[in-house]
Amino acid sequence: MNVSEFVKQRRKQVNMTQDEFARKAGVALTVVRKIEQGKTNVNMEKVNQVLAMFGHELAPVKFQNM
Repeated sequence: MNVSEFVKQRRKQVNMTQDEFARKAGVALTVVRKIEQGKTNVNMEKVNQVLAMFGHELAPVKFQNM
């Protein structure tokens, strides 16, 4: 499951609208919409604010040179 599906599914499980969820997470409504639509131009800090609502966070991935 990707981040957009996860957030949308979990938000619906707690029976919140996008607007209610955004306010509770402390982000703009547009941030929640972008995440749920799978947009790639969302600030990682904002994504983590949303994910923190469910006890999760994203971390940068380090690639090793091959």
